[in-house]
Amino acid sequence: MLNIAVRPESYDEELAAKVAAVRLSLSSSQLALPEQVDVYASAPRHFRLRAEFGVWHQDGRTYLCMFPKKGCPVEVTAEDFPMGSELMCSLMPRLLAAVQTSELLNGGLFVARFHTTLSGEALLTLVYHRALDEAWRAEAEALRVSLGLVGLVGRSRGQKVVLGRDFLDEQLLVAGRQIHYRQLEETFSQSNGGIAQHMFTWAVQAALDGASARNDDLLELYCGSGAFTVALAPCFRRVLATEVSKGAVAVCAHNLHRNGVHNTLLGRVSAEELREAMEGVRAYQRLAHVELPTMQLNTVLVDPPRAGLGAQVSTFLARFERILYISCNPETMVEDVARLRGTHELKRFACFDQFAYTPHLECGALLVRRRGME
Repeated sequence: MLNIAVRPESYDEELAAKVAAVRLSLSSSQLALPEQVDVYASAPRHFRLRAEFGVWHQDGRTYLCMFPKKGCPVEVTAEDFPMGSELMCSLMPRLLAAVQTSELLNGGLFVARFHTTLSGEALLTLVYHRALDEAWRAEAEALRVSLGLVGLVGRSRGQKVVLGRDFLDEQLLVAGRQIHYRQLEETFSQSNGGIAQHMFTWAVQAALDGASARNDDLLELYCGSGAFTVALAPCFRRVLATEVSKGAVAVCAHNLHRNGVHNTLLGRVSAEELREAMEGVRAYQRLAHVELPTMQLNTVLVDPPRAGLGAQVSTFLARFERILYISCNPETMVEDVARLRGTHELKRFACFDQFAYTPHLECGALLVRRRGME
């Protein structure tokens, strides 16, 4: 079965089961949870801002589909996909109607990607098995205008055609601030905008931990395009945000500038390279603009990929007084936190239901160094 249906009548029960599973995993690893665990529920429908569909052609008909494990395509209509944003669901039948009447738009089309925002923007990517010529460009531009898209991107092997623009500008309310985020086509962004607002707000509250502001500095690993960076930077004196992707660093720099954040330094280095630089093992030209000895990096924020941090990075984090850990995979998060239980304790913990009606759950943890471990 495909996980594309919504079940509002059982949603609270399904979320409670996921949270209980995380609690059990933590307790099984002898990790004591704080008294209060913050749980943020998703909207029961129309919460998903991004989705990819296969485009299937059969008996002279074209439809959007998804593929279950057996590989047989299952047709997906707007009515079948109520987890999609209202804007996405309004675009799905209009796109199908347009391509079914156009050989130029339909021929060789095999993937359609929808990307929408809470701010009301929409971008569509169409992927083809054939080269895209000027005739296609003209019809695709007409389609973009008729659908009210800020951008339509056509892709085929070795080819990318951008009509309008290949990015969206999102606006999220975070801790009482309106924050602007640029999101590029085909790069990561939070798919559940409502939960993203809760997650970034929780991160701000956890970082401050009751204070109005902190007079020390923040280190952020895996900063990506700066979603957490922009939200947290006003809480600290200075921020050092690191990321290995050149494209992500460029978008992060844009987002910092767009939101008037001027206390953040960006470093295009990995966590291991940063460790070597901090320990004086090796100097990196990509960190030449950062005077590491002048920074009071007491708090570190990590938002690693699903594989988690691993033993080496977890050991590196043990030196920091406070660790703010955001995870898209509770299993690897528990493994990483367990490695730190000798030096740190869990002070705050949260669950964010980014992907309602699925087994997935995102979590946040604030770990604080134990007394006597300075």
